[in-house]
Amino acid sequence: MAVTESAVVPVGAPGEFEGARDDGGAGEGERARAAHEGILRRQAARESAARTYARALPIVPVRARGLTIEGADGRRYLDCLSGAGTLALGHNHPVVLEAIRKVLDSGAPLQVLDLATPVKDAFTTELFRTLPPSFAERARVQFCGPAGTDAVEAAVKLVRAATGRTGVLAFTGAYHGMTAGALEASGGATDVRVARLPYPQDYRCPFGIGGDRGAELGARWTESLLDDTRSGVPNPAGMIFEPVQGEGGVIPAPDSWTRRMREITAARSIPLIVDEVQTGVGRTGTFWAVEHSGITPDVMVLSKAIGGSLPLAVVVYRDDLDVWQPGAHAGTFRGNQLAMAAGTATLAYVREHGLAERAAVVGARMLAQLRGLAAELTCVGDVRGRGLMIGLELVDPEGPPRPTPDGPSPDGPRPAAPELAAAVQRECLRRGLIVELGGRRSSVVRLLPPLTISDEQTSAVLDRLADAVSAVARGDHRPGRDGARGADGPR
Repeated sequence: MAVTESAVVPVGAPGEFEGARDDGGAGEGERARAAHEGILRRQAARESAARTYARALPIVPVRARGLTIEGADGRRYLDCLSGAGTLALGHNHPVVLEAIRKVLDSGAPLQVLDLATPVKDAFTTELFRTLPPSFAERARVQFCGPAGTDAVEAAVKLVRAATGRTGVLAFTGAYHGMTAGALEASGGATDVRVARLPYPQDYRCPFGIGGDRGAELGARWTESLLDDTRSGVPNPAGMIFEPVQGEGGVIPAPDSWTRRMREITAARSIPLIVDEVQTGVGRTGTFWAVEHSGITPDVMVLSKAIGGSLPLAVVVYRDDLDVWQPGAHAGTFRGNQLAMAAGTATLAYVREHGLAERAAVVGARMLAQLRGLAAELTCVGDVRGRGLMIGLELVDPEGPPRPTPDGPSPDGPRPAAPELAAAVQRECLRRGLIVELGGRRSSVVRLLPPLTISDEQTSAVLDRLADAVSAVARGDHRPGRDGARGADGPR
């Protein structure tokens, strides 16, 4: 039976967070608000224009536990951003803190480059224990720089070195990181050595039909591109995709399509790279998202939750691809001992307490209730997700529906409404709920709660989100301070 956190901070009714503070007196409350505003002003004056979350979420966190965050001004929030999916166990979980303290108290070195240590050995052992057995039995692991984007770079370098080829197959809507090579494989790239393929989706299917038929057409297009000697796409070094596109708008790939990609690449000796940076460690309802389809990839890219809230990234790959020369891919901070200890504790806790299975159950409940909300509100075009990776796409209910291949249809998807999604995010924040935005036009409200979310907290999240969306649908919302946003977090 899964063990979840208790509500460290009491869960109250929607709207109670606005103006509700633990002041300890009016004077202390005023000082706290002044300190809060001062920190935000100094951040705006000193930090780069590239900052992202700070624009839409004017919070100064000072304490956090589990799902809850307390700001410098005394307000408390339910955090469904979870460090862009990094916090599988939420903030400051006791087993993570204990693991970190144990290393600190032991006198062990904290940074050892790529030397072997007991802490690293424990992490690698636990990681391999969680991998699909057919993959783990022939796997090698490469510790990278501490961000997922560096692991993507390493994966692409690896398959290029192993195959002697250069091109890469990637998908529309993809997000693989912010460094040059990772950006090449992401959906907004230009002037790259990457062939772009259609990613299957129901609501905005590139072929206008969705479902199994739309996914099958995408697979056939991929085969045609690879087998047509005049397609302009030479035999590539590898294919990379996300089992659920996060920044692309929380779009799960159908299991049948994932199996087809595995068949297509295997038949042509094309290494298959699966980016599990955000989908891994129980997020989608299985420990690794590839387990839904049962495929065995050639390469898996892992980061975010595997470090237990601290920076850590690895590439795990089939042993016959291990053609690296010494130093072919390195990084000074690939020996982060605290992250490995925190990661070991997190991986073991998720595995031992069945949190992936719980994510599947809680996620199904959330999707069902949110789809009920969508049936009542025309500004919610689609609700989708897998496990505790959930998205609501906001649309213009008065906009013209997109025509289908058979002609105009009142059931076609309506234009994306990023301004409504931003309004929902602001209204959620007023109600003490932190959510993210994503999707092609930042029109998708995203939920990434920790896997430890309790039933009571799940109800509170759903109530506050429903109240926020309803307020926006009625036109009862406030204008924003700054609607700018960024990608799903620097890797």
